[in-house]
Amino acid sequence: MEEKQEHIEDPALAGDIDGVKDVIFKVVFNKKKHDVSFPLDATIAQLKDHLHTIIGSKVMVIGSTFNDVLALSHQTAQLIPEDKVKPSVIKEPLSQQKIHRKILEKGPPEDAMPGLKNVKEALPPHPLYGMCSRGKVRLTFKMENDQIWIERTEKISMSTIKTIVSEPIEGHEEYHILGIQLGPTEASRYWIYWIPSQFVDAIKETILGKWHYF
Repeated sequence: MEEKQEHIEDPALAGDIDGVKDVIFKVVFNKKKHDVSFPLDATIAQLKDHLHTIIGSKVMVIGSTFNDVLALSHQTAQLIPEDKVKPSVIKEPLSQQKIHRKILEKGPPEDAMPGLKNVKEALPPHPLYGMCSRGKVRLTFKMENDQIWIERTEKISMSTIKTIVSEPIEGHEEYHILGIQLGPTEASRYWIYWIPSQFVDAIKETILGKWHYF
């Protein structure tokens, strides 16, 4: 005769009966529920016999071995070999990057304006001079035309500038490297070197407005 599978649910401890605790649970077999009370210190064989008298069918009890339980309770985190761990990416300072270092190694231009570290000043009434890029650079701010002139040949509309980035030059913190982004990607940045530190914030506010993000 085919045996039907039973289901045990809702275990709970009852009070002491003759000094022995009973466990109370429900057995579902053949769509019928049976309330069962059984001594907690009884054996599995005794439980099987007891259930047999209730449901009229042999019971197969399946459980985990003691070693299986120990394996679950003592699981440890998986160790990753040191040579497989990816190091955090550390951004290299602009002045240490090869593309900029080649220019900075030449030192500031002879006519560089004096730089002041940890000072903020408004833009002077005259153009900023004594900087360099592909050649010498003089910056003129034409507010009436909403333009910035680099020398007199490159006239850039301020509204087309996406962002401006800058960093102090290592070893010459009174000067900055400044990148004016003219397009959607970083590849479109126009780099200017030896900008006096005291004018950097004023340049950003003049071009991007006072409430800019950088």
